[in-house]
Amino acid sequence: MLRIAIAQLNFKIGDFESNTSKIADALFTAKNQGVDLVVFPEMSVSGYMPDDLLDYPSFVEKCEYSLDLVAQSCQGIAAIVGGVMRNPGKGRLLQNVCCFMQNGRIETIIPKTLLPTYDVFSESRYFESATSQQVISFKGVNIGIAICEDLWDLYNNFEYTKSPGEALKELGADLIINPSASPFHLGKDSHRNRVFSGQVNRFNLPVLYVNQVGVHTELIFDGSSRAVNNNGEIAVQLPDFESCIRTVEFGENGFIPGENAVSFDSDPLPQLYKGLIFGIRDYFDKMGFKKAIIGASGGVDSALVQTLAVQALGAENVLAVMMPSRYSSDGSISHAQALSKNLGNECIQIPIEEIHQAYENSLSPYFKGLPIGIAEENLQARSRAVILMGLSNKLGYILLNTSNKSEMAVGYSTLYGDLCGSLSVIGDVYKTQVYALCRYINRNEEIIPNDIIEKEPSAELRPEQKDSDSLPPYPILDGILRMFLEEFKGENEIIIEGYDMHTVQRVLQLVNGSEYKRYQAPPILRVSSKAFGKGRVMPLVAKYP
Repeated sequence: MLRIAIAQLNFKIGDFESNTSKIADALFTAKNQGVDLVVFPEMSVSGYMPDDLLDYPSFVEKCEYSLDLVAQSCQGIAAIVGGVMRNPGKGRLLQNVCCFMQNGRIETIIPKTLLPTYDVFSESRYFESATSQQVISFKGVNIGIAICEDLWDLYNNFEYTKSPGEALKELGADLIINPSASPFHLGKDSHRNRVFSGQVNRFNLPVLYVNQVGVHTELIFDGSSRAVNNNGEIAVQLPDFESCIRTVEFGENGFIPGENAVSFDSDPLPQLYKGLIFGIRDYFDKMGFKKAIIGASGGVDSALVQTLAVQALGAENVLAVMMPSRYSSDGSISHAQALSKNLGNECIQIPIEEIHQAYENSLSPYFKGLPIGIAEENLQARSRAVILMGLSNKLGYILLNTSNKSEMAVGYSTLYGDLCGSLSVIGDVYKTQVYALCRYINRNEEIIPNDIIEKEPSAELRPEQKDSDSLPPYPILDGILRMFLEEFKGENEIIIEGYDMHTVQRVLQLVNGSEYKRYQAPPILRVSSKAFGKGRVMPLVAKYP
C-alpha cells in the first residue's frame, strides 16, 4: 500500500524562501504521519507563471537551488516537486520540470512535453518540450508523471501530435500523477470531470491530479485536486479555493475512497461568489495590501464589489466614498448609505459639484460654441477618479474598479475615470451575472438593498439618463457578447441565432472600437473561459468585422 499526500498549496511567484518553506513543512508533517510520497503542484518552487522573470538567469538559478534545497528534506520520504531548470539539450534555454526526490537528492527530472500556448498560456515562449517519457518505480508502483497539459491532450480545440499519457501506458505505468497549475473559470470543474473520466477510461489507469490554489495577477487557481480510479470513481476530492493536504492510499485495486471527498453544487453562482472573494483576498495578501476604497454610486455594480470586498477583507478595511453630482438622485445616496449600514463599513460623502464646475470653467473658453455632450459627462467620472486616487495615495487604500464585463466590452466606461483602479473585481462578470450574484447574496437576508437591484441602471451623468439610452437591454447585450467573446462566433452566426442584425452590428462595432480602453484597464480577475486581459490579445489598429 502506497500512502500519497496531495499537497494543494498556495505559492507566490518568485518567493522562493516562502515556497520552499511551505514544501519543507508539508514534507515534515507528512513524514510524521507515515506518508510515502508527497505530490506538489506544477512549478511549485517558482510559482506559476513567472513570465519574463524567466529571462533573468538569477531567477532560474534560485529555482534550481531551491529544488536542490527541497530535495535535502526528502529523507525517509519521497516527493514530486515542480519547478524550472535549464535545458541540457538544444532548443529553448529552459524546461518546465517535475523532480522526483528521495534519499536527500533529486533522482529523476521529468520535463513537460505539451506546452500550452493559447488563451492565458505562453509556455512555448520560454520552455523546450520533452522528447520522451519515463516511468518511475517506487515501492512497487510504476508511476508516470504527466505535467498538467500532458494529460489534457484531447480536450482542447485541437489535438496534439503527441500523447504523453499513451506513452506512459505503453511504458507500464500503474498510476499517472498530474501535477498542475490549472486556473479556474466557471464550468472548469465539469470540464475536469470530463477530462479525467475520459483519460482513466482511455488508458485504464488511475489518475492523481494535484492543482495549486491561489491568485497570480488575474489568474485564480482553485485547487479542486482529486484522485480518480480507472472506473471513473473520484476516491478523494479536495475543496476549492483552500490550501490543504490530504492523504490517499493506493493499492492493487487503485485508490481507496476517503471520507473527505467533496461534492460541488451544480449552481455556478456559489462558485463565482467564492472565487471573487478569494480573488480579492489573495491578491491583496500577496501584494501586501490591507485596505480597499470604492466609489459608491448607489448602483448595482459598486454595491456588488463593496459587498465582495467586505467579505474578503473585513468591513473595517473597506471605505466607500459617495461622490454625488448635480445629476445624482436622492435615492442613489440613500441606497449607498443603506448598503454600508448593512455591511458595517465606513461610508463618507464628498460632493463633486465644485470640482466639476471648476473643470468646466477652465475649459469653457475652448468648449465655447460646441454642444454639451460626452466630454462634460466624462469630466464628472474623472473628477471622482481624482478624489478616489487622492484618498488612496494619502490613506494607503487600494482602489477597486467596479466596471462589469458588459460595460468594458462596449466601452461604456470613462478612461481615467471609472475605469481607474488597481484591480478589476467584476470585469469578467456580465451585467446579468451581476444581478444574479446580488440576488444570491440576498438569498437569506437583504444585504444589498433591493431598491439597488430593482432600479433601472443609470450612469447619472446627465438628466434622466438610463443605460438603455445607449445600450441594448442587458440580456440581449450579454447574449451577443457571450457568443462573440467566448464562443468566437462572427456577425452572421450571431444573427442566425435570432438577434437583430443592426443590434449585432452596433454591439460588435462598440466592442472592437473600445479595445484601446481595455488596453489601459486594471488587471481583471478571470472567472470565464475568455476574459479581457492576457488571455485575449487583440491588435489596437485593426478593422474586423
